[in-house]
Amino acid sequence: MPQRYSALKELRKSKKRHTHNVKIKNQFKKSIKLFKKLIDEKKTAEAKELLPKIASQLAKAAKKNIIPKNTATRKASRLQLLLNKTHS
Repeated sequence: MPQRYSALKELRKSKKRHTHNVKIKNQFKKSIKLFKKLIDEKKTAEAKELLPKIASQLAKAAKKNIIPKNTATRKASRLQLLLNKTHS
């Protein structure tokens, strides 16, 4: 355990931030799983509507440094390629 008051406060802040970051990560992971499920079920119209929302979630997570910027763009790009492959 931290010995100083400021260290205790930093620990509390760190835990709070961690839970918030995990919550955001879980949200876009669930969205990605839903997107891939829609692709597997050949529901491309619904997947096409969901893709911009996922890209937005990823961009926001990258903006808040929850995930790296390149990771966000890579994931969005790969989802777009997946949609294009099934669409054509």
